[in-house]
Formats: sequence, C-alpha cells, structure tokens
Amino acid sequence: MRKKFFYFLLLVFVIPLIAIVLSNYTISNAANGKTYNSVTKIPKQKVGIVLGTSQKLANGQANPFYTYRINATIQLYAAGKIAFVLVSGDNGTKYYNEPNVFKKDLIAGGIPEEKIFLDFAGFRTLDSMVRAKVVFGLDSATVISQKFHNERAIYLAQKKGLAAIAFNADDVTGKQGFKVHSREYLARVKVFIDLLLNTQPKFLGDTIEIK
Repeated sequence: MRKKFFYFLLLVFVIPLIAIVLSNYTISNAANGKTYNSVTKIPKQKVGIVLGTSQKLANGQANPFYTYRINATIQLYAAGKIAFVLVSGDNGTKYYNEPNVFKKDLIAGGIPEEKIFLDFAGFRTLDSMVRAKVVFGLDSATVISQKFHNERAIYLAQKKGLAAIAFNADDVTGKQGFKVHSREYLARVKVFIDLLLNTQPKFLGDTIEIK
C-alpha cells in the first residue's frame, strides 16, 4: 500500500514539479542577456515582433498586458530601434482579430501604416516564431512582450533558427499578473513537449517580404 502511495505521489507531484523547475531554468538561462528593459541599450533590428493578446479583459476592462505591449512597441519605433513592426496574434474568428486591433493603436501612437505588417496566424508563441522565420523570411528580430513571455519566445526562436532578442514591456502585478505568471510555468513545460513532438504551426502559407 505504501509503495503504491509512493508511486502516486511521484507521478502526481514530484515528476511534474521537476519538469516545471527544469523547464523554467532552461528557458530563463537561454534568454539570459538577450532581454532588455532600456531603449538606449537594446541593439537596432529591422523588425520588432509584438506578440498578440486581447485588448480587453473578460470583464470589459482594458488589458494592461495589451496596453504595455503597445506602449513598448511605440517606444522602440520612436527611438529608431526597429524599422518595421510585425504584429503576430490570433485571428480565430471574424469577431476576434488581435492583429487589426493592435494595428489601429500602433498607428494612433505614431507608427506609419506602411511600417506595420500583420501575422493573422500567430495563434501561439510557437506559431509566431516559426512563421516569422518561414513566412516572413526573418533571420533575426526583436520580440516585444513581457519579460516572462519574451524568454519563452527567445528559446523557441533559437530552436527554430531565428536569432531573437527582446524588449520587455512593463509587467503586471496583483491578481491578474499572478494568474498569468502561474500559467507561464505550464506553458514552459509545453514548449518541450511541442519540441519533442515536432509540433508545427497551424498555418504557414506564402512568403511575405517585409520592406
């Protein structure tokens, strides 16, 4: 009975905990020195990839993760650190279109429309990184999101042949920030499952040149 209980604990608690710890360490370590908080210190890149999220929360309030990513992208462009913006997000239904919403606010923030390219099939970070390389022909780029997300994106980019650095948008604290950060631990474990299974983006498609 004790042996069965031991195996139960091992399966339910110990192995998942080890997976979470190792995944978190590996991804954070791989991104060490490649994320930046300062506009003055981050190197110039041709393209900044801003990773999509919803503009509004479920309760209708503004999503601070979205707002901070918009602000970070505008800040980078205004400082001349990126020449183009690739908005990669979910366009799963006709009622939900992250790239178009981002585009409107980026234009309102002073980025010319012709400098903004949209990736409507960035359903996941994996999809965004692979499509940036395969569809949009990028060899390097600056990822724009919160630091925890940037680290995961950098690791995936490296594994898919895209040399990425990242600019950290302001993070979110409190209840909402805790909820998102908690989910990130599981997302990092899933990175290694996807790599092991060689998971591919939902869509690829014709190449698009950013110029």
